[in-house]
Amino acid sequence: MYIVYLLAKTSKMSSTIPKTAFDFLLKLKKNNNREWMQEHKKEYLLNEKALKEFYAVVEKGLNTTDEIAKTKIFRINRDIRFSNDKTPYNVHRSVSFSRAGAHRRGGYYLRLEPGNSFMAGGFFDPNPADLLRIRKEFEMDSSEIREILNQKEFKKSFGNFNQDYAVKTAPKGFSKDDDNIDLIKLKSFFVNHRFTDAEVFAPDFKDNLIYHYQLLRPFFNYMSEVLTTDLNGESLLEK
Repeated sequence: MYIVYLLAKTSKMSSTIPKTAFDFLLKLKKNNNREWMQEHKKEYLLNEKALKEFYAVVEKGLNTTDEIAKTKIFRINRDIRFSNDKTPYNVHRSVSFSRAGAHRRGGYYLRLEPGNSFMAGGFFDPNPADLLRIRKEFEMDSSEIREILNQKEFKKSFGNFNQDYAVKTAPKGFSKDDDNIDLIKLKSFFVNHRFTDAEVFAPDFKDNLIYHYQLLRPFFNYMSEVLTTDLNGESLLEK
């Protein structure tokens, strides 16, 4: 009866998150083993179907003002090869949306987890060349990125860059006394916004999520220009 009920609900909820998705994750957290998952595979697949429909609606919404090249749904199976935690499954679901073209930088992320849902966006662990280019830009002139970070709605929704990914002192080639050392020390450049479970299940969650993604666009536009030009402002894409 539960499966029939779930099927009926998910068929109507392509643009919302069904509460059954979190119900399943909560049960999985208490029964994180392959035997339990095998017994509840139908329930898992039905919830995955509903989530995939939601992701597709979000991608369509993003494409109205941006261009998405790829939607990546992260596997529920954990990579336990180098972890002390040998539980086989993630107890959250997550997805990312990659922007199209070499001239569009940045990516959108969503994590769905009971009591710990959030969206994020930006540049996580950029390659060494991109990282150096960003740091050099901040060293030369940080006024534009600080203006973006301090924009009222941006600051209200995201605060500042995540500070957990930073070196302890000045990176090689930079002065620890630089006025912009707070930005230069960062190794990743991304922000996030958390949602309550009630917000996740709300009928307008898709719109709320896309609104926060769209707040990232000035940041993405700025970083895209930085990463596709040299320090003289000459395009790297035309060379």
